[in-house]
Amino acid sequence: MKTSKSSATPAKSKTGSKNKSNTKSSTQSSSDVAQGLRQLFEDELKDIYWAEKALTKAIPKMIKKATSDELVSALEDHLEVTQGHVQRCEQAFEILGKPARAKKCEAMDGLTKEAEEIMSSTAEGVVRDAGIISAAQKVEHYEIASYGTLCAFARTLGENEVADLLEQTLNEEKEADATLTQVAESAINSEAANEGVEE
Repeated sequence: MKTSKSSATPAKSKTGSKNKSNTKSSTQSSSDVAQGLRQLFEDELKDIYWAEKALTKAIPKMIKKATSDELVSALEDHLEVTQGHVQRCEQAFEILGKPARAKKCEAMDGLTKEAEEIMSSTAEGVVRDAGIISAAQKVEHYEIASYGTLCAFARTLGENEVADLLEQTLNEEKEADATLTQVAESAINSEAANEGVEE
């Protein structure tokens, strides 16, 4: 019986210490996750800040290569809006008490390079215009996904003022995407499809 008693005691003590260790680790983990999410949010904000600044240089190249008046007008409008997006990102950094720093966005770098490749490999006219719209919409879809995620992160972190600010940009990206779809469907896609068919 003595043996049984003495063997039960350390087992109990071992389990108790294990539970304490799990509780402590869980608390630390929760704190680390919150800090990690904030870091991820700030990194993603730096990423989209770089992307918006890159677009202020990429959109004028698209405008120069586009031939449709409707497309040129849509791109010019969006260039002006994009300059406002750069300023909004800077406001977001200011609210967060962080310096406005950009971190190279590999995705946007790839998308703008693809746009340049499309423009250089297509003949001037409706086919190139269709290609420009395709490239521009890929950019818009990337930005919609990015701003949607940033808004969700900001609200989770209790940064509602920043979330409201970024949501304005998100809505403008959705409007730009809808406008590009309208431009494509109104004439450009069908004209590009019929180019060279009729002699």
